[in-house]
Amino acid sequence: MNKYEKIDNIIKSVKNIVKSIPMSIRIFTIVVLILLITIISISIIIVEERKPKYEIYNGNNINENRYPGYKELIDNLKANHPNWTFTLFYTRLDWEEVILNEGHSDLRSNPLNLIPDSSEYPEEWKCEIDKDKRFDNGTWLCASDIAIRHQMDPRNILNEDNIFQFAELKYTEGAHTVEGIKSLTEESFLEGDSIAEALIQAGKKANVDPYFITSRLIQEQGRSGTVLSRGYEYNGIIVYNPFNINATGNSSDEILENAAQYAFEQGWDSIEKALVGGVDFVRNDYIDIGQNTLYLQKFDVVSQDGELYWHQYMQNLFAPESEASNMRAIYEASNTVDANLNFIIPLYENMPAEN
Repeated sequence: MNKYEKIDNIIKSVKNIVKSIPMSIRIFTIVVLILLITIISISIIIVEERKPKYEIYNGNNINENRYPGYKELIDNLKANHPNWTFTLFYTRLDWEEVILNEGHSDLRSNPLNLIPDSSEYPEEWKCEIDKDKRFDNGTWLCASDIAIRHQMDPRNILNEDNIFQFAELKYTEGAHTVEGIKSLTEESFLEGDSIAEALIQAGKKANVDPYFITSRLIQEQGRSGTVLSRGYEYNGIIVYNPFNINATGNSSDEILENAAQYAFEQGWDSIEKALVGGVDFVRNDYIDIGQNTLYLQKFDVVSQDGELYWHQYMQNLFAPESEASNMRAIYEASNTVDANLNFIIPLYENMPAEN
């Protein structure tokens, strides 16, 4: 029920009440009720306007003053790919508040966002609080607000190279092929017709983009795979966890043990079981609660679970970018990049004029 239907129902209820009131006090009662209706209606409108909203972009339904820079970038992509659709996701979140919550602080023991310890990135991309402190397996540093701001700004993503960070991760009939998956998995731990076909079927069954599944596996395991994808003995059983689910901790041994324990508890004693179980985990724990793009799995700006920011799939600030690059490569290899794909574009309040 939308806000106008709610208001209409209130008015109908008031009319019925008025009819039952004696004539001697009816006028006074009507005035009081009109005031109440006005107050309630305004309250409903305010509440509804603050709720997140999804709306299909039609070329004219975006306020360029409120959301500067979006329209031209979306229009350029639409012109080059007429079959693509774009869903505007009005998060209703203030941009600076988002950056504040995604950034590191003394109140948080572990950063939400990490960058590789590499000279490739400028010094200002390291957060000042834990500038040289190592995290995860010892090769990652805390990301600064400057780095987060750059990677989160949708206007830096609305281009041919990065747009697949916003691709809706659903199965699209005719868009996914075994050949496409093989183009990325050649000479990797996922190589082979049987695994490629299994990835297609797992995606179709779960209504999840198989190219996303493949890209996520390469992102998590590398092309050669790790002991978690090749098989790791835990409690006397060889287990597999190619999605690195529950791979958390502050040392390599701790990370490995936690991931292996999770796989053991799930009964993942074959790569096939781990693939199917991993897809179900991602669907149930992320896609089904609105985190249905690479971007939204990294940056939790979806409030369907009642909370924000904490529910992210990975700490790696650049994961959506690298996964999106892999996804696009598979679509191009299978000649399906111009399939009927949908892209979910987050909009924030009080965005700066320039990114």
